Amino acid sequence: MRAIRLHAFGPAENLVHERTDDPVPGPGQVRIAVAAAGVHLVDTALREGIQLGPMPAPTTLPTIPGREVAGTVESLGAGVARSWLGKRVVTHLGMVPGGYAELAVADTTRLHEIPEVLDEAAAVAMIGTGRTTMGILQFTDLGAGDIVLVTAAAGGIGTLLVQYAKNVDAVVIGLAGGPAKVARVTENGADLAVDYTAPDWPERVRTYLGGMYDGTQHLSTHNGDRRAAVVFDSVGGAIGRAAVELLGKGGKHVVFGWSGKGPHDGTPLTFTPEELAERGITSETVLGPVMLDKAGGDIRTLEDRALAEAEAGRLRPAVQRFPLADAARAHRALETRGTMGKVVLEP
Repeated sequence: MRAIRLHAFGPAENLVHERTDDPVPGPGQVRIAVAAAGVHLVDTALREGIQLGPMPAPTTLPTIPGREVAGTVESLGAGVARSWLGKRVVTHLGMVPGGYAELAVADTTRLHEIPEVLDEAAAVAMIGTGRTTMGILQFTDLGAGDIVLVTAAAGGIGTLLVQYAKNVDAVVIGLAGGPAKVARVTENGADLAVDYTAPDWPERVRTYLGGMYDGTQHLSTHNGDRRAAVVFDSVGGAIGRAAVELLGKGGKHVVFGWSGKGPHDGTPLTFTPEELAERGITSETVLGPVMLDKAGGDIRTLEDRALAEAEAGRLRPAVQRFPLADAARAHRALETRGTMGKVVLEP
């Protein structure tokens, strides 16, 4: 098979498209003819030998990166029911890499059948980005009229958060970098889309909200009901802090990353208990064990929810596709914030 292999830690150019041995499914495993493989920002750190979050950096090279795949089961390991053969499936491989390839092996316990209405790229988006979105939403209770700010609203998770919030009739303000991304956020249904590279973007938000915001109380809504605002923040740094400044009392700052680059370099925001108390807000980082604990310790619960939302048409993942051979270009685009939606490689 052909695959992307990393022989040495370093820049994106170290990702090499080459031939390698076909993987062999072991007991309880299947081999998947990959139609779509997910690319995650974490992959770019692991490529450099840096552990990011719970994902350990590879200890042995060469390695095939990638942990999200969708395709058709074409071979079975010992003890696997023949009913799996020929099924379209999607899986998150967990801590074991191997996704950037024409073939990948996975345990049957990790497989989900792909709903007929989804293609493989959309299924990959929902098994990774979608399940994280479901995990983030566990920490909020959004309802009609709530005012919601999403700091990276043109990204894979941001796209789904905007859609979910609109589905419950919230007022959604989406922040994105550059005109093309702002246009995409508008198309996705946000009530207001703002370019956060413009220095006056917070004032634009305040102007839009008009008399609904005075900085000392809950954000009021178009129907007169007063509810706490929510900031979904995956950028951090100056942009994240400016978004927090827009929270009224009772507001929630929900953090799931700090991925800013260049002049908007993202760093984790920190608040003292005294500062939070004075502002009357909460700030919580929701990735990792805390998210899993909230889901009852079963990550499949979040995966099932994500796929069900997509099957029902309530969530529609944005996907940016690259040929498998262009994995290096996909990594560079992610690192420079040049992507919109979930990045997927297609063999």
